[in-house]
Amino acid sequence: MRRIEAEVTRPRPGLLTLRYVVTGAVRELSLPPLAAPARTDGLWRRTCFEAFLRAGSGDAYYEFNFSPSTEWAAYRFDGYRQGMRPAEGVEAPRIEPSSADHDFELRVSLDLGHVPDLAAVAWRLGLSAVIEDAGGGISYWALAHPPGKADFHHADGFALDLPAPGSS
Repeated sequence: MRRIEAEVTRPRPGLLTLRYVVTGAVRELSLPPLAAPARTDGLWRRTCFEAFLRAGSGDAYYEFNFSPSTEWAAYRFDGYRQGMRPAEGVEAPRIEPSSADHDFELRVSLDLGHVPDLAAVAWRLGLSAVIEDAGGGISYWALAHPPGKADFHHADGFALDLPAPGSS
């Protein structure tokens, strides 16, 4: 694997669209088989793409996991790794994986319009990926990492500002 690219759009206040592209020898990736698009825990243990979202200036944030299998997860935290629970009001995302010889792409459309504290406010976003290779090795990728060990929950990882559509 040579690189991972991500594209983010927020076409309306509660809608987040993501596109992750892994470039390199895709045959060397360990990709889980397609499954029913169900809410599933533990996806981060294998190849998985993630989005961490914080609304406003508070400590609370959300973690979203998207598997190439089309399984997904959504959690809410009260603060840094504190008060984890399933996020309420999150509808099943549309997850579309596709693969070619030299790239793997995962498109995600996540409607957060029914999550009251997310719908119409600015967001801080962290994007990350856990990549498992065919030999079982794991690598961790993110827009930004704090110093030291990879920690997607750390505030330094929330590196992208997404204003609410219509705001200046």
